[in-house]
Amino acid sequence: MGRDKASLTVGGVAAATRIACVLAELFEDVLLVGGDPPANAPGRRVPDPPGPPCPLRGIVAALGAAWAERVLIVATDLPLVTPALLLGIVAWPRAEVVVPRPGGVPQPLCALYEREVARRAAFARFQAGRLAAQGVLSELQASYLEDTDLAEVDPDGAALANLNTPEDLARAEAIVARAR
Repeated sequence: MGRDKASLTVGGVAAATRIACVLAELFEDVLLVGGDPPANAPGRRVPDPPGPPCPLRGIVAALGAAWAERVLIVATDLPLVTPALLLGIVAWPRAEVVVPRPGGVPQPLCALYEREVARRAAFARFQAGRLAAQGVLSELQASYLEDTDLAEVDPDGAALANLNTPEDLARAEAIVARAR
């Protein structure tokens, strides 16, 4: 996108604020990891650890700062995430990581992690310079929500749409406008 995705607005609300508000409706402790989240985004601010900027760095920070036994991580560029999807992930049979896998592509930045085992695996990968977020999934016992499972909690298939391009942002705006 060429700019901070957390501040991109969808439906007139910054992406980070949209996601934090959904999470705050469902969970007691919301962490806003890294960057400079909007002032109106509810949650506890957590800085990224030193190191190369990458999604794995955010996972390491979240798992290190979380208090809960299980930690739901949601990337700031998923502004259409819904309570139904998040509750579906939380209700899924327990594993070291529960991950949506639409179209066979795992989404490690919208996943539920067992804090301690995942923290150790993510930190080790980060320290070793193996920075791909999906790589940590290979070191954990994973359970996946496949397309048929996701259709139950996200019938429109929009909840995992991320903001990588101006076209993605336009599509998200259109989805929010239709929902109004």
